[in-house]
Amino acid sequence: MITAQQMRAARALLGIDQKRLAEMSGVSLPTIQRMESSGGRVRGVVETLTKVVEALDAAGVELIGENAPSTGSGRGVRLKESTRSSDA
Repeated sequence: MITAQQMRAARALLGIDQKRLAEMSGVSLPTIQRMESSGGRVRGVVETLTKVVEALDAAGVELIGENAPSTGSGRGVRLKESTRSSDA
């Protein structure tokens, strides 16, 4: 659904900290911290993940799934899969 890297990048795009994301989504700060410290896909209660994704969406961030086209028209960034493997 969402990766820890996407969460951190989304916050950076919005210029907000973890506390503000927690407030926007109605999720506790420790939960946001735990979600962002996980490796790869964020695991947790579906309802909690949905709240975070909806808060980011409402703030104007489009989360793009792997191999999914972007439907937005604004600026953005996307991590290339090959970039990760070539940096290793």
